[in-house]
Amino acid sequence: MTRAPAGYTRFSLSGADVVALGSCADAVRRAFGDRSLYAYAASHPARRELRGRGAAYAVPLPDGTTRVVVRHSRHGGLLAPVTGDRFLAPTRAPRELDTALRLAASGVPTPEVIAYATYPAGGPFRRSDVATREVIGGRDLSSVLAAGKRAVDVTASLQATAALLVALERAGARHPDLNIANVLIVNDGEAQRALVLDVDRVMFAAPGDRGIGAANFRRLLRSAHKLRAQHRIAVTDAELSALATSAGHAA
Repeated sequence: MTRAPAGYTRFSLSGADVVALGSCADAVRRAFGDRSLYAYAASHPARRELRGRGAAYAVPLPDGTTRVVVRHSRHGGLLAPVTGDRFLAPTRAPRELDTALRLAASGVPTPEVIAYATYPAGGPFRRSDVATREVIGGRDLSSVLAAGKRAVDVTASLQATAALLVALERAGARHPDLNIANVLIVNDGEAQRALVLDVDRVMFAAPGDRGIGAANFRRLLRSAHKLRAQHRIAVTDAELSALATSAGHAA
């Protein structure tokens, strides 16, 4: 069993291996009871459901002050019906915490990981839940660009997204699933800020690697073109070109 990162504590509870931010550890213990972290969130009377690869839930922890988004880790892709929610130990959860901490230390905005828990799933396999701090008022970029109800702040949102792309490149962080639903837009005073989500598969290379930056931009651009073709978002070629220019890449 590896040590928890600085500022976090590790403990066992109801058969689960849990790592939690030290200041939230007691609240995480109280959330568990004799169930899982995800079961707590899914059954909370004040839960707010968020759709993605399976439902995630925004809920308060029992301390009444810490709000988190809890999701149950699941595979995607063609093998998802076979592999489901079982991962080889120790699952991707520890890597997600380490990656989130490294991104934050490198100046890349991403939600803070409050806790994760892994559970036995037979043999070498485990299941996992991850709780990140809820970013109040955040909307993913696909919601900002939603066809028929575009927000008035689209230009600012795209500029914030460009800044995020630049930050990822400076950190040498390659996000293989950087689609527009994995960019969270929040108001930060009078400006807007973009945070990157679902960072468990992020890989690192040399800081400032232009190839990394180009790959991230191409992945995001493919996502935008795909959703536009499905009439799910409304974004113009001129806006995408402006995004490319701000991020320092060709559209």
